[in-house]
Amino acid sequence: MNSILPLNRLSRRRLLEVLAAGAVIAPLVGACSENVATGRQQLVLVSDEMLAQLSEQAWRDLQRQTPRVGDTRVQQRLEAIGRGVADASGLTNVNWEFVAFESHEVNAFVLPGGKVGFFRGLIELAASDGEIAAVMGHEVGHVAARHAAERLSQQLIVSAGVQAAQVVLSEEMGEHADEAAAALGLGLMYGVVLPYSRAHELEADRLGVDVMRNAGYSPHDAVSFWRRMSADSIGGGQTLAWLSTHPTNDERLRVLEQLAST
Repeated sequence: MNSILPLNRLSRRRLLEVLAAGAVIAPLVGACSENVATGRQQLVLVSDEMLAQLSEQAWRDLQRQTPRVGDTRVQQRLEAIGRGVADASGLTNVNWEFVAFESHEVNAFVLPGGKVGFFRGLIELAASDGEIAAVMGHEVGHVAARHAAERLSQQLIVSAGVQAAQVVLSEEMGEHADEAAAALGLGLMYGVVLPYSRAHELEADRLGVDVMRNAGYSPHDAVSFWRRMSADSIGGGQTLAWLSTHPTNDERLRVLEQLAST
């Protein structure tokens, strides 16, 4: 049986010290700047250039482990759609690369620096170029919003805050300090990092609809694609929304329908 963490043994003074442990990173929180694409203030502690360098190795590893689709027509189609959507984004300082990978997984991703991967399963699920452009716009939206840099910055802050709190807790709780710090870390993860990650996904949807529209595609293709994705995932047992890094299909569809109608 798991023991109950003795958080009630913390004095009011010590509890305040724990809460104030985040002060060690407070100067970083103030270092925000406005993102032109999203129009909101954004905390970024790492540069896009640094992230791009780090992602290069992951990109090379992935290509060694997962073969590219051998059909050149598939690669050319993805490249053409990707270039059109990326050009419509107005991002001129990104070294874009688009690759179709031989996997039945229904998924796509983007790495910092503009490395975009689509799995064959997703390409085959999409009913048109417009539906592929909808997913491409979403991935380009992540780059425009600098979500990778922002998410890593958040995780650095959470990690630093928990470590600082653990130092304070160790004086008061002794052998239970690690457990209390772990509980605090989970609270921050589920209360801050994951919800914000879901917000990133919806923000990428919004930016993606704008980008695909600028590239000459209909936003309604985004709606039709996610309806198909939703139907395809029925019976797959979606993770509870508050434990997921992505919005539920219903939530995403509601947002996309609103965006397509404007």
